[in-house]
Amino acid sequence: MKIKSLMMGAVAACAFAPASFAERGSDGNVSIIYWQAPSILNPYLSGGTKDIESSSLVIEPLGRFDQTGAMVAYLAEEIPTVANGGVSEDLTSITWTLKSGLVWSDGSAVTAADVKFTAEYCMHPEGGCAQLAKFDGVTSVDVVDDLTVKVSFNQPKPNPYGPFVGGQTPIIQKAQFENCMGAAAPNCTDENFGPIGTGPFVVTEFRPNDVIQMEANDNYRDASKPAFATLTFKGGGDAMAAGRAVMETGEFDYAWNLQLAPDVIAKMKEGGKGTPISGFGALVERLEMNMTDPSPDLDADTRATRKSPHPFLSDINVRKALSMAIDRPLLVEIGYGPAGRPTCDLVPAPAIYATGNTDCLTQDIAGANALLDEAGWARGGDGIRAKDGVRLSILYQTSTNAVRQDFQALIKEWWGQIGVETELRNLNASVFFGGDPGSPDTFQKFYADVEMYANVFDGTDPQAYLAAYRCGNEPKPESQWQGENINRFCDPEYDKMIDEMARTSDINRRGELGRMMQSMLTNQSYTIVPLVDRGRISAHANSLGGVVLNTFDSELWNVADWYRID
Repeated sequence: MKIKSLMMGAVAACAFAPASFAERGSDGNVSIIYWQAPSILNPYLSGGTKDIESSSLVIEPLGRFDQTGAMVAYLAEEIPTVANGGVSEDLTSITWTLKSGLVWSDGSAVTAADVKFTAEYCMHPEGGCAQLAKFDGVTSVDVVDDLTVKVSFNQPKPNPYGPFVGGQTPIIQKAQFENCMGAAAPNCTDENFGPIGTGPFVVTEFRPNDVIQMEANDNYRDASKPAFATLTFKGGGDAMAAGRAVMETGEFDYAWNLQLAPDVIAKMKEGGKGTPISGFGALVERLEMNMTDPSPDLDADTRATRKSPHPFLSDINVRKALSMAIDRPLLVEIGYGPAGRPTCDLVPAPAIYATGNTDCLTQDIAGANALLDEAGWARGGDGIRAKDGVRLSILYQTSTNAVRQDFQALIKEWWGQIGVETELRNLNASVFFGGDPGSPDTFQKFYADVEMYANVFDGTDPQAYLAAYRCGNEPKPESQWQGENINRFCDPEYDKMIDEMARTSDINRRGELGRMMQSMLTNQSYTIVPLVDRGRISAHANSLGGVVLNTFDSELWNVADWYRID
């Protein structure tokens, strides 16, 4: 079956049927806790989930994905398809039509010029857009009329829903951001901390890495929503405290990303104030290998850039041995229980893109030692391997979280058994997943040898997600340390596959390309070392209605439909 034929009518354009509210703001305050505190409310300057999801309360895309993975219209009148004339027959363009009468929270009209500007903002050559892969292949975005915008591509695009679909690429107001283009973008504090939006809430106060105060948007397109007059978005603390605040004390209404052992969550539920919710998507906890040298002895323009290869992780034998030494089933047992599955895949779902590789699922300490021996990495008197004066000494960093620190301790022990010295470092999640170009501690800057985290893509098609690893899309000084290619991976053959997938309509060939691409990143190069296919676990108060967990978009995607249960 061809994607073009699917697009002839299979894209969901269903309307929501949420509960109706008698009056906007009638239910008082709703409180949300993200223990990874947002540091910015502009997803174009941060790849961190916490920043993307908090900003989704304020700024919205043309379309997004519902809890089933189907596309639904938000700011757009409908999802463009070939059948309705919104996607050209040759698949080289997509035309979006805005809903009529949309206004920004300041009362001004939302127009096609804002959509065009959003693309120009992200694609600016002097900028560092964290979501640039979403615009891969875009040649122009043209205003047709006040409500219509046409996106053109450099070749047939069977999946033209990269730009402006999902919480990662919302529309921003031209009038607010037009002086924040390119290199000036990170310096626009007022704009990045308080974007004018179309969402159900507006920002009244933002304290980075702490708390966001919001109030209902008086100009929201549904006069009866949101049900809540105000919203408090608290960041900081840890997953344990967040879970307790919902399920035991009832202090908060919603807690995100409860990265906790299953017995801990079960005990919290006994508190009777809240309910855990969970679902699998494509969220993979993994190790990222730095292909560049993070040494502080290098100058600022060379450190952790492709100008200087990594002194030992450039050797695939080292990367493979590090993977072989890990007991993934034990990690799942300790960290996630039924909410986790050991995996060798970066994209374990949908199934058509999964490689099905199981080679990494059996720990092989002896094999890892033999591999390093054969590669010439000899043990010294202290048991640590070295070659040509280079020691296998790793700085392994991640965010602060009990499960992640348990993982770090176990992996350090296993790596010690193969002659690798490991220093563990954990960083406050608000900083680690932040986008501050001046901070040395962001995951994008990668001033370490190995780091561990998880992320996911919008929807069910991994094209843009895999396109992130294109040569040149790595964070670097000239992009203000923004970019999605965290490992600094570069392979021209991989880039060719990105281009082929972008123009391929045959669903089976797309699946094949997806499998080949993720194999190049994982079991062929060990640039990315997957560990656990994680289910999302959050929790909501028993007094909070309308919550629908969505693993394909922002968890807060339907916050306008939340209401208080008496």
